[in-house]
Amino acid sequence: MTKTVSMLLAMVIYMAGGPAWAGTFGIHAPMVRMVPPGQSVSAAFMILHNHGIKERSVVAAYSDVAAAVELHNHIMEDGMMKMRRVDAIVIPGHGEVVLQPGGSHIMLIGLTRSLEMGEKVAIELEFADGERLSFEAPVQMAPGGHDQANHGD
Repeated sequence: MTKTVSMLLAMVIYMAGGPAWAGTFGIHAPMVRMVPPGQSVSAAFMILHNHGIKERSVVAAYSDVAAAVELHNHIMEDGMMKMRRVDAIVIPGHGEVVLQPGGSHIMLIGLTRSLEMGEKVAIELEFADGERLSFEAPVQMAPGGHDQANHGD
């Protein structure tokens, strides 16, 4: 009975937009940036928590709202801040990485439909060991930053 109640509580928290967990890994405060209708690119932000001892690497992300989903970071190049695709986002053991405007983030490229404020977007992260973690991120206005500029080669 206790297991059933615990499972139901976990499902309610997940469906209400609470943190997503896979073992010792958690995702907190996920969100997808609201963009004007017709905009083909958005970004997802969140806090990735690794409560385990070993570092974890996110190597891919997926979502049905975009033709392509890529891991990105900002770098300083030739005196300009530019975005670049990265192969992985590494989260150290007992550490966290904040995906935020102006830093590491997940790009949603080639949006397949307009995003509506408050709707929940399904996102799945894939780790280097093949494990996957699915969660939903609400569409919201993102504070600060400008994610769609300075995409370089």
